[in-house]
Amino acid sequence: MSETSTAAPAQSGLPQDVSCLIVDDDQAFRTRLGRAMEKRGFQPTLAESVSEAKSAIRQSAPAFAVVDLRLDDGDGIDIVNFLHEQRADARAVILTGYGNITTAVAAVKAGAIDYLAKPADADDVEKALLAKAGSLPEPPENPMSADRVRWEHIQRVYELCNHNVSETARRLGMHRRTLQRILAKRAPQ
Repeated sequence: MSETSTAAPAQSGLPQDVSCLIVDDDQAFRTRLGRAMEKRGFQPTLAESVSEAKSAIRQSAPAFAVVDLRLDDGDGIDIVNFLHEQRADARAVILTGYGNITTAVAAVKAGAIDYLAKPADADDVEKALLAKAGSLPEPPENPMSADRVRWEHIQRVYELCNHNVSETARRLGMHRRTLQRILAKRAPQ
């Protein structure tokens, strides 16, 4: 079930309604981000699935949402759409570990104000949520390197192919041995 934190006093610069739904199926990340957002003056509600998120939105539609793109029981874009049906002025940010242009466009069309790569820093999430309408948020202080983005993408495709090296190599258009060498290395910084 969803976890709700206690109310924190709003900090200067924050709007009056600081309710924030955080949806991610990675419990450790969800909890860390919830604590970090609470320290920044938000009132986070945590959910790990599409169904939990929709239930939390039905109970009280938040002013802000931070939603993982891919969840075990569905798509984060569905949550953003549902949130905007319940509260048109809500501001949502989509997080993803394996983004591409198509999903970024879909997220923006659904009403997300930004699309951030994981692991997202709480400062970047806050900046995106509080960016003025029509303005672009500042670029992240510590963006992932191109090597790290590539590595994350390869890991995701490998996972989706049920750890089948040959199938992953075929889908990525690379030689199987090249893929095996990449998989054997540690993640770049």
